[in-house]
Amino acid sequence: MRTWTVAGTLAVEPAAERTDLLAEPVLKTLAMLDDPDVGVAEIAPELADTAAFCEAYSSPPSAAANCLVVSGKRAGELRYAAALVLATTRADVKRVVRPRLDVRKVSFARMDEVVGLTGMVYGGITPVGLPADWPLLVDEAVANSPELVAGSGIRRSKLLVTGELVASLPGAEVVDLAKPA
Repeated sequence: MRTWTVAGTLAVEPAAERTDLLAEPVLKTLAMLDDPDVGVAEIAPELADTAAFCEAYSSPPSAAANCLVVSGKRAGELRYAAALVLATTRADVKRVVRPRLDVRKVSFARMDEVVGLTGMVYGGITPVGLPADWPLLVDEAVANSPELVAGSGIRRSKLLVTGELVASLPGAEVVDLAKPA
């Protein structure tokens, strides 16, 4: 197994060996990938939010990938998309995500909807295992990152992945998505 330099003080294990630390949709997606180089590390659930996690585990915010879910309506149809940006930036939802959803107005999706539709818990949402019909907009900086820390679908662990893997996920599109935080 590789050594993850962005892991800080985390004890990283191969994700395939610690399936108990993955949400079911994440586990299913990883099983479909051809030999994924993915690590997983157990964390304290109360430290799942990015800032608290990075501080507690000495992991750099510049390697933390935040997955945001947005929604908008068009002709009565509710549409969803996920945006993946580094924690040191913000997603340009209005300029980039809204046109891709082809809606007039876009907003962050309601927590209960996201949890119900993804099978993941709030605070652990990850691009790995999202519904296949959702666009996954990956910022260029994320796609070019050699190492990232992301959610695992649950609050008590984090995934360690490469930008290349994230950019190859079903529905992923690499775009200029981020703006300074």
